[in-house]
Amino acid sequence: MEWKHGGDWAGFEQEFGVPPLDFSANVSPLGVPESVKAALRNTAENADRYPDPFCRALRDALAEQERCAAGQILCGNGAADLIYRIAWAMKPRRALVTAPTFSEYGAALQTVGCMVASYPLKPENEFRIGRNFLEFITPETDVVFLCEPNNPTGLTTSRPLLLEILERCRAVGANLIADECFNDFLDEPEEHTLRPWLNEFPNLLILKAFTKLYAMAGVRLGYALCSDADWLDSLRQAGPPWNVSGLAQAAGVAALQETGYVQRLRKLIQTERPRLRKALQQKGLGVIPGEANYLLFQSWIPLVGLLQKRGILLRSCASYEGLNDTWYRTAIRTREENERLLAALKEVLQ
Repeated sequence: MEWKHGGDWAGFEQEFGVPPLDFSANVSPLGVPESVKAALRNTAENADRYPDPFCRALRDALAEQERCAAGQILCGNGAADLIYRIAWAMKPRRALVTAPTFSEYGAALQTVGCMVASYPLKPENEFRIGRNFLEFITPETDVVFLCEPNNPTGLTTSRPLLLEILERCRAVGANLIADECFNDFLDEPEEHTLRPWLNEFPNLLILKAFTKLYAMAGVRLGYALCSDADWLDSLRQAGPPWNVSGLAQAAGVAALQETGYVQRLRKLIQTERPRLRKALQQKGLGVIPGEANYLLFQSWIPLVGLLQKRGILLRSCASYEGLNDTWYRTAIRTREENERLLAALKEVLQ
């Protein structure tokens, strides 16, 4: 079995017999918030009941958080669940993605026979989208997927260009899927999100998740924001019912109250991201100036196996379209954990 994403701690433990220090998954290093743990424990008492199929309490809490109507929210079993529901509900004939980007967009689209066109992001331009992206959105384009900030580059597209893209999509009759799962790790999240344009653009759907921000990867909880109620309902019907467990719903409601946790996490990332970037550059590695909680860098020395022997998981980016096995992605973790990574890199890069 081949796993293309990060976070395969189980495979590491099976091979090495110990848990890894995992830099391959971009999850909060602060761990699961205590209130979320308590919600999971308390809700286990009611695990004999079916979960609320409409996630009413969670959607109400999200509506307050996102400053939108509860009817504009659809919850899912992680963002990946919603990505596949988008493909299954829309059955688009032609889609546009960037390369490199999160591979599940293409994987989901291919399940419905969609032709996926890629806009190449160039390392000489720091893998940034240019205005010529607009030319790739044609009347034949049914849907555009944009990851903002992008995974694995960690870079954003300027809001003015994003609005041009959104306008271009509307003009040609295409839908725009804006994946903002890492938006909350930006220094100024509200300055980048497209949420204020939801009501103006019914062809816009925003994806978000609890996975990374609240260290809830194992809980599986994501949601979509869209002003087109019919579109959201088609997504709901595109997959099995009860796709969000009762435990996940309770955990999500609890997580949304963790404002102090989010502030501490954002401060940690804002402090450690430039430190780690500078340290990697000092080791002769080519680092992309990411804006989220991970960094993309290039090394001509193979690193994954060497770091595994030192108890560390790093994400090889060889499986990303547009990258090769010289590119790696590392999460940004605590000061102590980042220092462990740097010490291991010092050993293997000598």
